[in-house]
Amino acid sequence: MSTRAQTPLGLFGTDHLIGEEERDIRDTVRRFVDDRIRPEVAGWFESGQIPARDLARELGSLGVLGMHLEGYGCAGTSATAYGLACMELEAGDSGLRSLVSVQGSLAMYAIWKHGSEEQKQEWLPRMASGEAIGCFGLTEPDFGSDPGGMRTRAVRDGDDWVLDGAKMWITNGSIADVAVVWAQAEGTIRGFVVPTDTPGFSAPEIKRKVSLRASVTSELVLDGVRLPADAVLPEVTGLSGPLSCLNEARFGIVFGSLGAARDCLESALAYSADRSIFDRPLSAYQLTQAKLADMTLELGKGMLLALHLGRLKDEGRLRHEQVSLGKLNNVREAIAIAREARTILGAAGITLEHPVMRHANNLESVLTYEGTSEVHQLIIGRALTGEAAFR
Repeated sequence: MSTRAQTPLGLFGTDHLIGEEERDIRDTVRRFVDDRIRPEVAGWFESGQIPARDLARELGSLGVLGMHLEGYGCAGTSATAYGLACMELEAGDSGLRSLVSVQGSLAMYAIWKHGSEEQKQEWLPRMASGEAIGCFGLTEPDFGSDPGGMRTRAVRDGDDWVLDGAKMWITNGSIADVAVVWAQAEGTIRGFVVPTDTPGFSAPEIKRKVSLRASVTSELVLDGVRLPADAVLPEVTGLSGPLSCLNEARFGIVFGSLGAARDCLESALAYSADRSIFDRPLSAYQLTQAKLADMTLELGKGMLLALHLGRLKDEGRLRHEQVSLGKLNNVREAIAIAREARTILGAAGITLEHPVMRHANNLESVLTYEGTSEVHQLIIGRALTGEAAFR
């Protein structure tokens, strides 16, 4: 006698760990993704183009841009609610969640946390509404995992700063109105708020990607970019500035990657129920059920970890190495779920008629941005041993 089908996370009962307001936010974002993103995203991925400006305004109206920040037009939600929103956004596509993460957790957070009151008033309300788009310039062509080696320089010239250098793999770069750029300046690292219409600033888009195709990825070129003295972020010096922002973005990925994994698993469940092989549903075979059970187990464990980290963050007790635990585990398991789900779909799994291969390709990028798996392993290793093994 068969029992009623359970959803993967329903089997774990995780909804009972989420407050009513958080569920309402999650469900609102899920409806937006179902209505606005799912009908279009395969086409955006195939063409390598996305209506990012339109989507930014829609996401601003939805209230998810900088939603976990207080004031300046931001919603001021819990960190857990922000994580749940990231999960629903990435169930649509990692590129969509990247747009929101870079806007809110990198560019907006940098200004909110480290900026002057004038910088906050000028940019944050417009960024929260999606009227203005931001990007975050840290990674360089030769310096990703070792940002302290960056070659971008800021030199004083009278009361001004002059920036020269290049940044690479910058989400939102070509459509941004403002860039938060990190540079070597007077023996330390400083952040600068750079309007993208400043002479000497350009952001050519990176093409020919096979991952994150429904996302704008760019190079930033700074050629004698002259900025006034008040363009510098006044409240931070050194690598702690950009790393604090990365920690915010990594937290969103802890949840977001599970959205991609859940979408793959649900696609495999639906396909295996409809697909008949040897006169039986594919879902009726032991090998298929074993795969579905293992994927569900890892998804549920990842969700429990994400919710635990969310509560720690809401209590102000989340440490950066704990974020590394979540990012390392959940992205790694999400990729494994995407690949396993693809085997259930067979040849159909490689087409854009189903989301599985799109998610798998996107997750290959998520695995290495905001800190590669190796970097997070070393962060965890340092926490365990007290020894830094980065060099």
